[in-house]
Amino acid sequence: MFLYIARHAWAGDRDDDRYPDDSLRELTPEGRERYNEVLKSLVKRGFAPQQIATSPYLRCRQTAEIISQRVPGNPPITELSDLEPGSSLRPLTEWTKDQRGSDVCWVGHSPDVELFAAALIGDGAARIRFAKGAIAAIQFDNEEVYVAGGELYWLATAKLLGW
Repeated sequence: MFLYIARHAWAGDRDDDRYPDDSLRELTPEGRERYNEVLKSLVKRGFAPQQIATSPYLRCRQTAEIISQRVPGNPPITELSDLEPGSSLRPLTEWTKDQRGSDVCWVGHSPDVELFAAALIGDGAARIRFAKGAIAAIQFDNEEVYVAGGELYWLATAKLLGW
């Protein structure tokens, strides 16, 4: 099975006056357009999660919606508070186990997505950089996601894909 880990697409800059509640910061029009192009490229290459879990923050929900719209079958989206900034890995792996072997995509925030990816491929001390809009594919030999059990299959960024 594959677990995809996505950092949200390009959102507006932090601005306490415009966004006194950072959870309401949304994707920019350019960020939406660019992410749509990234997903077109990835879907052509086999990116096909069957379930999507997202942070409830607006920019992550919007990113998850774009993924669902672009992926064949329009996978369902589940909001998980466990993907909010500063979350821990264990509840996410438990939720993913409940998906019974489906390929899953988590949509979250930096630095959490980097830390999760490093722990899942076996070295929680590793540094993996997720640019905005980046997606990693981590492959597990069985239908269970667990710490140190995955192999980084690919890590795609907009820049790498020409966007």
